[in-house]
Amino acid sequence: MTTILPNGQAMPLGVVIRRVPGVTRWAKWSWTAVAVLPGAPDANWKELRRDGDAVEYHAATRPLTLYNADTEGYLAGLSTRVPAIYVVLRNAPESSDDPLEVLLVTASPYEAQDYADTGEEIVEKVPMPEGLVAWVRDFVEAHHEEETFVKRRRDKKRVDLVEDGIGDSRIRQTSDVYRAPGSATKGRVH
Repeated sequence: MTTILPNGQAMPLGVVIRRVPGVTRWAKWSWTAVAVLPGAPDANWKELRRDGDAVEYHAATRPLTLYNADTEGYLAGLSTRVPAIYVVLRNAPESSDDPLEVLLVTASPYEAQDYADTGEEIVEKVPMPEGLVAWVRDFVEAHHEEETFVKRRRDKKRVDLVEDGIGDSRIRQTSDVYRAPGSATKGRVH
């Protein structure tokens, strides 16, 4: 199920979306991502369960890709009270029969925030199953490198001794450093 990549690992995740009747007259249906299915096969809005008007669909399967360089984000996601997978959705184009398009799944709250900031995508937070928590934790333990904090130090060089940028360098006199070139003889009263 897991694919080893040069810079990380990937696992297919099925996305389960629930449709319930809307609560306003302007929205006929309300769509919410409610679960993920690790190792799921490909699917295209396959109905999983129906309970009255509520219907759950296996909407799509997308790869959950963990990158070696993004372990700080995964660690932040795992440290929350309920670790989550973030599902990024977009309204499907008019030509499509599907109500939503599943763009990607991620374990990084930082990447999810980037998509949420655009305002064009819908980002849903779905609880991460225990087996997936263990897989992400193992990946972070294998690849995370703590960055050491390095405090910057000021240079001892005195920068106030040279007056760079004052006046026009084409004027040789130091008496009036703010004078513009060519105004030395113009407008003078003798």
